Amino acid sequence: MHPTTHEQSGQGIRIGIIDSGVHATHPHVYGVSGGVGFDSDGHQHDDYTDRLGHGTAVAAAIRERAPASDLFAIKVFDSFLSATIDALVNAIDWAATHQMKVINLSLGTTKPEHKSPLSAAVDRACECGVIIVSAFDRGEADWLPGSLPSVIPVELDWQCPRNEFRTTTTTDGRIIFLASGFPRSIPGVPPSKNLKGLSFAVANMTGFVVKTLGTLPNASVKEIVHLLLAQAASTHVP
Repeated sequence: MHPTTHEQSGQGIRIGIIDSGVHATHPHVYGVSGGVGFDSDGHQHDDYTDRLGHGTAVAAAIRERAPASDLFAIKVFDSFLSATIDALVNAIDWAATHQMKVINLSLGTTKPEHKSPLSAAVDRACECGVIIVSAFDRGEADWLPGSLPSVIPVELDWQCPRNEFRTTTTTDGRIIFLASGFPRSIPGVPPSKNLKGLSFAVANMTGFVVKTLGTLPNASVKEIVHLLLAQAASTHVP
């Protein structure tokens, strides 16, 4: 399956999916434009095949909303959904130096020792014009990198339809985006049996970011947030 002309959304926008890799031949993904992997020491390798399914489901959710975008698999998870800070920092740097416009980070950490290297990596990416969409959880202290000010933070909203996103504001005035935690549906598989959770709220929101970039391809994070706010179905979350 390939997107038809009237479905061209996200065309020319490069998206780095930092995750467990991507199964590129999956019918909901229909190919990637490239990829790379990083081992636990942060060393680069060529294996970006997904053996966990997580990154493929994330890619499918993004592809659904931005069918003409260029997806790049950046693998940091291999046998289980855990990565080292060296792998994550090098993955962000790789995405920035390879002209990704958007990075999807369906992950996070609360380890305070990771704040400095993650902040530096995010700053380097932002200097290259990259927009980072990442998980955020107000139930955790200093959830990283979603709590960093130059990142688009995403929380899970089970009540939000998959074709919408919402916004809320923290007590200190931070704008948070809310999206559905359900990935793209699989025929014959009930939603309760499919993968679900915050990871897919991030992926769904990345899709909305990429669609919005279609109107302003070189937008900064601040410009994209402004455009998204104009589109959002606002809600209040205490």
